[in-house]
Amino acid sequence: MKILLVEDDVGISSFIEKGLIESAFAVDVAADGEAALYQASINTYDLIILDVVIPFKNGFEVCKELREQDVQTPILMLTARDEVEDRIEGLESGADDYLTKPFAYGELLARVHALLRRREKEFVGSRFNVSDLEIDSNSQRLWRAGKEIPLTAKEFTVLEYLARNANRVIGREEISEHCWNEEYDPFSNSIEVIVNRLRKKMDQDSDVTILHTRRGAGYILEDLKRDENT
Repeated sequence: MKILLVEDDVGISSFIEKGLIESAFAVDVAADGEAALYQASINTYDLIILDVVIPFKNGFEVCKELREQDVQTPILMLTARDEVEDRIEGLESGADDYLTKPFAYGELLARVHALLRRREKEFVGSRFNVSDLEIDSNSQRLWRAGKEIPLTAKEFTVLEYLARNANRVIGREEISEHCWNEEYDPFSNSIEVIVNRLRKKMDQDSDVTILHTRRGAGYILEDLKRDENT
C-alpha cells in the first residue's frame, strides 16, 4: 500500500518514513501544501498523513481542497496543537482522524491500520484469506495451508496488494504506483524479481500455483475458493 506523507520537519518526516517503509508501506513525501496537492493529483494513495503546520497552504486548506476535488483517500492529520478547536477544524475540513504530537510510532501505525481497515470493508480485521493463503496485514505474516512463509517487507507489500485485488490482472505500472515510492525506475526488473521470489516461496510445499504471469498484461493472484463459489 502507498502513503503520502506531508511534513515539513525533516527529522519527523524521516522518522515516520523509515517506520512506514519498515512496516511494508511505499511512501512519497511532500514538504509543503502545494507539493502535497500536486502529488495527490498525479498519484493514487491508500492513505495521506498530513501535518497541519506546513508552508504555502496549511493542512486544513490542503484537506479541504482534496475533499472538494472528491479525493476520498483517508486522511490522518498531525499537529503539535492540542486545542479542541483545532481538532474540530481538522475533522470538519475532511480529515478522518487526528493525532497530536509528540506521539509514539506504534500509535501512528495503529491509526494507519485502523483507517485502512475502515476503508476496505470487504476484509474483516487485518487478517484475510485468498485460496489457501492467510495474510495478516498488521504483523506482515503469510501462511499457506497453515505453514508460515517468511517474506521481506517489499515481498509482503506486493503480495498484499495482489491479494486485495485477487482474480484481477494487475499491470506493472499499477503495482509500482502502489508498492514503490516515486523514485521507482520503470526500466528495472524489480517487480519481476519480487513476483518470482513470491511464487517460488509460495509453491515450495504446494502443487498448485496461484500467482501467475499474464504476458504483456501483468500478474494475477487467483482466489480458487472464490472461483468455486461463483
